[in-house]
Amino acid sequence: MKKKLIAIFVFTLVFFSFPLIEAKSYGWGFKRNNNNLPPDVGMYANEIADTSSYYVGEADEKVVYLTFDAGYDNGILGPMLDVLNEKGVKSTFFVTGDFLKKEVDLTLRMNFEGHIVANHTWKHKNITKLSFEELKDEITKVEEAYFEITNEPMTKFFRPPAGEFNKEALKNVERLGYKTFFWSLAYKDWETNNQRGADYSYEQVMKNLHNGAIILMHTVSKSNLEALPRIIDGIREAGYEIKNLDYFVKKL
Repeated sequence: MKKKLIAIFVFTLVFFSFPLIEAKSYGWGFKRNNNNLPPDVGMYANEIADTSSYYVGEADEKVVYLTFDAGYDNGILGPMLDVLNEKGVKSTFFVTGDFLKKEVDLTLRMNFEGHIVANHTWKHKNITKLSFEELKDEITKVEEAYFEITNEPMTKFFRPPAGEFNKEALKNVERLGYKTFFWSLAYKDWETNNQRGADYSYEQVMKNLHNGAIILMHTVSKSNLEALPRIIDGIREAGYEIKNLDYFVKKL
């Protein structure tokens, strides 16, 4: 009997010493088409259902959204803001804590020029690996840093780092009052040592353009900067309006 009790104690100790198996994690993606239609996200549509998460706007409205991820700056974001200002475009920038710490002037400029500065977590962590309290800390620290810089509350828009997600993590983001924005148009543009040129960036946007497109671009891409004036002109010449995500939310 004593041996059985010892065995049960050891089993219990070992079992509860290890973390519970985490829910499956996904990396956001979709199947493109050549018909200028919203992409097929397959099973991910069910995974994001009922989580205040979005990846595309209304299919019957010729409106698109330019959004940017900014984990750091390499001298390109300032000129990008010049282009957006010249073209009269407002965008949403998803920023990390590192960006806010190092780029106070750019943060102030984005705010002053009417762009939305949104949350991309403090340390660009995989949100599916975080407890609710850890996620809250990652998100709240960004909010606090932004308020310290601008004296204004951060708009509660969120983008998961690297597009990693699952329903449980997205529900936790929602519990913190945020709407999550994925994307329906993107391309490999973040490798600063592997830039493909302005023509490539322009073509990737134009050939995949569709109603309601949420376009993801990275602010460290020289190719994106060089292509941005043409991209904005091309979008408008194709009959689309460029709106910001606050317009998207008003349509919900």
